[in-house]
Amino acid sequence: MKSVIQVIPIPSGALINRHLPGADFQDCYAVPIEPDSPSALAIFLVVAARTPGWVNRLMATRNHLVTMLGLKNLGHLNAINASKSAGDYRVGDRVGIFMIEAMRDDEVILGDSDKHLDVKVSVCKVSDAARPLLAITTVVQTHNLLGRVYMAFVAPMHRRIVPATLARLEQGQNATR
Repeated sequence: MKSVIQVIPIPSGALINRHLPGADFQDCYAVPIEPDSPSALAIFLVVAARTPGWVNRLMATRNHLVTMLGLKNLGHLNAINASKSAGDYRVGDRVGIFMIEAMRDDEVILGDSDKHLDVKVSVCKVSDAARPLLAITTVVQTHNLLGRVYMAFVAPMHRRIVPATLARLEQGQNATR
């Protein structure tokens, strides 16, 4: 089956738009979802839990290398508490490598900051399309030369990681249809 993951403009009504001014990097990928899909956070928890193994290996390598530069060891994207449901999370809680910064049923903003950059990720259900979509938007603001060099290496991998992770969600949905 052909993947329907696509690059789209950042949804106009998304909360993530307030983080766009001054951004050094931004992208948005989308995949169709069912109209009765659960909350954006619940979907993120599924996406994170299905992180491909090669992504976790890349994160382990990243963590090893950047700690030598004094940056944070983020852990793994799928380091989620499996006993905690989406309804148990609140703004300020940690979810895998991110902190919840804003949350509503149709969108969750996750973020992390370090001395070299700030990252914001929006997981947003878009219902004004012909078919409902899940849009994953990433916005990065670099703080210094280290952040710009870091993104020169990370951006190309990011453009592979997000679609590969969304493909896992897409495959899971197709299996349940």
